[in-house]
Amino acid sequence: LRFYSFFFFHHLSCPDDAEVIQPVVHNEILLRIQSTMARNGLAQGANKGFVTDAIERKARPSQSKGRLGKRTALCREIAREVAGLAPYERRILDMIKTGGSSADKRIYKFAKRRLGSHKRALAKREDIKGVNSKMRAKQAGA
Repeated sequence: LRFYSFFFFHHLSCPDDAEVIQPVVHNEILLRIQSTMARNGLAQGANKGFVTDAIERKARPSQSKGRLGKRTALCREIAREVAGLAPYERRILDMIKTGGSSADKRIYKFAKRRLGSHKRALAKREDIKGVNSKMRAKQAGA
């Protein structure tokens, strides 16, 4: 009954120049449409509701959690310079240098075993690849 009442009330309360909105079956899509479209002041329809101005919200500190700061990046860079690579990181570096047919996969599997998660393994692989490229650039320049 609710589904059909949408058509009935929408048809009655819609002005002639308003575009007719097709019903959407999935709730996710309906929510996305509702959040992107402005409300039109009608009692029924996908974008029903009183017309208001959206309030601009300023960013909260919790929204930047986990983002790499300048100070932390500098500290990590200095620590890497002073301490060098860990033994397992040196093994990954050797795997990168030797290459082979499925080097990326082997590096990933090794890093995942050592670090414990998919995300960390991928990040470490990219990190060590960056170290390798910096070393190669330094050798090429010097």
